[in-house]
Amino acid sequence: MRLKVFRFDRETGESRYDTFEIEPSAGMTVLSALFKIQEELDDSLAFRYSCRGAVCGSCAMLINKIPGLACRVRIESLLKGEGKIKLRPFPGMEETVSWDPEDEVLVEPLPSLPKVKDLIVDMDKFFEFYRAVEPTFKPASKPLERERLMQPDAVKQLEMYTNCVLCAACVSACPVSGKEKDFLGPAALAKLYRFHIDPREPDDKSRLMLANSKSGWWGCEFHANCRAVCPKGVPPIEGIGKARKELKKSGKTPEQKF
Repeated sequence: MRLKVFRFDRETGESRYDTFEIEPSAGMTVLSALFKIQEELDDSLAFRYSCRGAVCGSCAMLINKIPGLACRVRIESLLKGEGKIKLRPFPGMEETVSWDPEDEVLVEPLPSLPKVKDLIVDMDKFFEFYRAVEPTFKPASKPLERERLMQPDAVKQLEMYTNCVLCAACVSACPVSGKEKDFLGPAALAKLYRFHIDPREPDDKSRLMLANSKSGWWGCEFHANCRAVCPKGVPPIEGIGKARKELKKSGKTPEQKF
């Protein structure tokens, strides 16, 4: 089989696609295939990885036009046509590249993020938006002698959002992030909602107000790509919808003074 890999040199601004012939082994992932290329065919190939266990989010890339973790997506499944999902069009998905999905795997960097080299993208803006939502725990009470207890239902709700590994797959698949450069994006908004619903934090709207703008909650167009591509099943779209409903109910929308 073949891997068709995007190559990019930021110094020259030139890009191209290189095709590599490899013999896949049982259970080989896209990341394993990239390592095989780097070790045996072209040691100049650049890509980002860390844990190789789908918990760090470092190896997210565009695989057959779908954002995913390279360490989790298997070559065999791709060649069989498995794992296909229907997505709303987004920048990068619509770029025309010819490849044979029955005998070829197309690997590209995440779209909507600046390219650095080959499959590596610049994550600075992504983390700038992440820090903008103040993603740190702010307890309502002073430190206790024992742990702060939560009800099982509250823990279950939080876990829907705490599973995020900050891979940026959702942002790269988001049509709004692709066209609105100031939009905080699904990952940051999901994290913000996670802290808003944390019962150990103050029971007020202060968290919601951090994104009460067109670049925050109100910028989402509910395409649902974010939920579809998340490798951990995080549903940013649900949190965004609930946040907007809560703000409307309280009368604190961008159109009104607050």
